[in-house]
Amino acid sequence: MLRPVTLITGASAGIGTALAKVFAEKGHEVVLVARRALQLTAIADSFEAAGYKRPHILAVDLTRANVSAWIENELRERGVEPQYVVNNAGFGLLGLAAELDRNQQLTIIDLNVRVLTDLSLRFVDTLARLRGGILNVASVAGFFPGPGMAVYHATKAYVISFSEALHHELAPRGVRVTVLCPGPVATEFNLRAGIPEGYFPKLLARSAERVAREGYDGLMRGRRLVVPGTENKITVFLPRLLPRALTLRFVRGRRSEPSKPVR
Repeated sequence: MLRPVTLITGASAGIGTALAKVFAEKGHEVVLVARRALQLTAIADSFEAAGYKRPHILAVDLTRANVSAWIENELRERGVEPQYVVNNAGFGLLGLAAELDRNQQLTIIDLNVRVLTDLSLRFVDTLARLRGGILNVASVAGFFPGPGMAVYHATKAYVISFSEALHHELAPRGVRVTVLCPGPVATEFNLRAGIPEGYFPKLLARSAERVAREGYDGLMRGRRLVVPGTENKITVFLPRLLPRALTLRFVRGRRSEPSKPVR
């Protein structure tokens, strides 16, 4: 018998770590997936010290070839199988698409889209048997075209569309699928993307811990979409009311002089 676990990607910091903590608090055995082994070990140590079951650690670059098959094999060798899959790993870059490094932008697509899709579909039979689910982390950005972060916005739009479709497709099999769309969160994401401090309005910001708890609750309740914060809920409703050209000008105005990011 394989033990059920919660697989969480991008778990070494920010929302991923906060999600891992929420799942651990609720009694789930978690598997932490990210590149940085030292950070994952420190998180596992802190969870164990707090009285939670020690997490499994999979230190791996999620953009490497055949990584999802490698994860599947690692889980099987450890005697566990996913009951929940949390696709949190992802990154973006601030800047004009034609001026940013093309290979880095293709890596954004690999991580935010390809890996998320693979891990969402790879374990469906197991998730159905265990009556589990999928939590995909998108962004408020996915509701808007994104001049100044074109590829990132496009990938998050994909995550929203894909997850909402899976929510309906997998419901008859008892698999819950929720897409979590936070607004600005103070995490390492901003530094990696080249986003300066104070770039986003403070009223849209939420803590990683609050975002994680709302995401967990939404998944367990079988909700299709979770947007933390009233202000963010209003923000994602605006594209339904405003002409597309006006929405583009609004986002472009926020990023009229984007800084060059350093990955």
